[in-house]
Amino acid sequence: MIAILDYGAGNLTSVQLALSHLGADAFLAADATSAANADRIVFPGVGSAASGMAGVKARHFDRLLADAFEAGKPVLCVCLGMQMLLDSSEEDGFVASLGVIPGVVRKFSFADPEVKVPHMGWNTVEHDAKHPLWRGIPSGTAFYFVHSYFADASNASDVVGSTEYAGKQFASVLAKRNFFATQFHPERSGVFGMKLLKNFLDWEVSSCC
Repeated sequence: MIAILDYGAGNLTSVQLALSHLGADAFLAADATSAANADRIVFPGVGSAASGMAGVKARHFDRLLADAFEAGKPVLCVCLGMQMLLDSSEEDGFVASLGVIPGVVRKFSFADPEVKVPHMGWNTVEHDAKHPLWRGIPSGTAFYFVHSYFADASNASDVVGSTEYAGKQFASVLAKRNFFATQFHPERSGVFGMKLLKNFLDWEVSSCC
């Protein structure tokens, strides 16, 4: 049973449909109590850091995610969900976040005014294939991105995928123990996005982390 966290900041239907297509029993959880007994958790999100964190705290998902981290429950974080794992975000002035992965979320900034922000569309992700969620997904595969901010992780060991945009290399995938987090949207990324979701459903955390 997969709980998809609904805190008012997400394109949740597409995530639920993708997981259901793979045969998963996925439901939208509106509060921590309803999600507590799920076998796995998906923490998606689009929108701003301030409104996202407000929604997470109002539904006590911050405690739920902390408990899941300690218990070793598999958690997949997507887009804003990934960014909120870090210590803080520059968005909305300054927003203190969940602090699961050390680092800061920063806004894209380019000297060339022709470079478009947000970074939107298909772009490739380079990885070393070591993490189980990369099984069957070649390094250099393209996924679908929509974001203006990126994760600046403090520890290189937490970065398991990277992407280049307009000459800037940034962490597009983070992983720590039982948490795996993507800046891109796997549910909108075609065959390989679905493969990543299937790998998440099959992920036995104790075998790798």
